[in-house]
Amino acid sequence: MAKRTKSKALDTEFTMFDVIYEDGSRTSNRRVPTALLGGLDGDEPAKAAILEQDQIISEKSGKPPLAIATLVRSTKAAAEPEKRKDDRKKRTA
Repeated sequence: MAKRTKSKALDTEFTMFDVIYEDGSRTSNRRVPTALLGGLDGDEPAKAAILEQDQIISEKSGKPPLAIATLVRSTKAAAEPEKRKDDRKKRTA
């Protein structure tokens, strides 16, 4: 029988970000190439990449791009909410 190997994460080349705009709206899991991040600038290049994405989206939709208020890396809990065992209904006898 062949040995089973674990699969790699699908998005290792991208980092996901949550974007909150100045009008209060939010977009989740915006993809930014991981190669842009790191170094002394930290996540600042991600803002430029997302602004570029927003510009392309606004050109296609005909609406002006929104100004970004905050930019935060997405967490697994935000991307994939998991139900806790405590939330299950208990049997009653």
